[in-house]
Amino acid sequence: MSGRMERIVIVGAGLTALRAAERLREQKFDGEIVIVGDEPYKPYHRPALSKQLVTGKLASKDLFFPAYHDIDAIWRTRTRAHKLDHGRHVVHLPGGEELKYDGLMIATGVEARHLAGAPRHDPRVHALRTLDDAIAIKETLARSKGRVVVIGTGFTGCEFASSCREMNRDVTIIGRSKTLFGKALGPELGAAIGDLHRRHGVDLALGVDIRHWATGPEGVAIVLSNERLITAACVVLAVGSMPSTDWLAGSGLVLEDGVLCEPTCHVVGASDVVAAGDVARWPNLRFDGVPRRVEHWLNAIEMGRAAAENLLAGKSRAKPFTPLPRFWSEQHHVRIQAAGIPAIGQQTMYLSTRPNGAERSITGYIRAGKPVGIVGLNQPRTMIHLTRQLDQKLRPMVPTTERARTPRRTPVENPASSTAETLSERTPSNAKIDVNELSARLTAPAMRNGR
Repeated sequence: MSGRMERIVIVGAGLTALRAAERLREQKFDGEIVIVGDEPYKPYHRPALSKQLVTGKLASKDLFFPAYHDIDAIWRTRTRAHKLDHGRHVVHLPGGEELKYDGLMIATGVEARHLAGAPRHDPRVHALRTLDDAIAIKETLARSKGRVVVIGTGFTGCEFASSCREMNRDVTIIGRSKTLFGKALGPELGAAIGDLHRRHGVDLALGVDIRHWATGPEGVAIVLSNERLITAACVVLAVGSMPSTDWLAGSGLVLEDGVLCEPTCHVVGASDVVAAGDVARWPNLRFDGVPRRVEHWLNAIEMGRAAAENLLAGKSRAKPFTPLPRFWSEQHHVRIQAAGIPAIGQQTMYLSTRPNGAERSITGYIRAGKPVGIVGLNQPRTMIHLTRQLDQKLRPMVPTTERARTPRRTPVENPASSTAETLSERTPSNAKIDVNELSARLTAPAMRNGR
């Protein structure tokens, strides 16, 4: 197939694009690769923005990724794609330019979600998604000594709050959710991580809305629904993200929470087009046939490479992309590691020390009697062992019908809306840590503290 393709265009110039281009060259594609991105930079390490960059441990120049291979690509940075005409195999660029392609990868990722009413015109109020965002936040912190306010209870906001405490800054996290990471990790583990933040001096204002904003020379004033007033020298909006698909409006593609794809990463409704990374919504047949997006750093790498392979192979020879998602975060020197999709779990089971304020634990997540995820706090060795077991336990389904190959236009799944009761079942702290216990519910032979 690669011999008949003369030009492959990748829209999106992040890590997914870089690793996809490398895979194209590894697969002996010798045509032209054009990478189009609206930022002025080549791929850089986004997770480091809320940690090493703002704390000064790394400079901007340290964040850029090297290419493992000479990809010989044409980089069109500072260039925003305007429109896709997949019938003509054309991406429309500024100035009326039409960029033709033989194969296309959509890798535009996500952008920071806006918060209604927030005074974005004030230079002390920031989003945190891009390198320029992080540089602006760092400059605001350098000019002030007052309280930092983070709006949002997800990973980005919590990592940034941890970085602020490392710099000895007062910080408050404000969120509508009553716990941190509620949707991603469940309420009990979220509450335990909330306790971790409190013990390290983070002020948590949870289960509240913002009623009013006011800006003045003394700072940005925020009035909460419980009548509390907080004055901030710096505000970081970390209220989630949304797929960058505006340029695909009118293309005929299914754009419900991202670009809908088949299990092979091929975009539903277009030929010779794949999608990868944060923007792609596809059914991971390791779990079920429900299309989902996965916003993790490692998935950006793995999906970019898999989509590149399948673009060259063509639909008839393409293989389903069925990864075991993995991600990690570090907050207040506690490493949070996860494998699988904990957010779809309906029950939880503690496989080691219950996270009741402790900073060493393993939590398993069960759905329909099957393990679907594990999360460990400061348990790196055990997590390696359990991740391997989970990888073996969750075997991908084999698509046997066209219905399995092409997902229907289903509503976006919201795990938080599940009516299933979240259960907490404890095993003794000296029990052997085994992922099979999640479904078997049996106590295995003793193993000291799961190590």
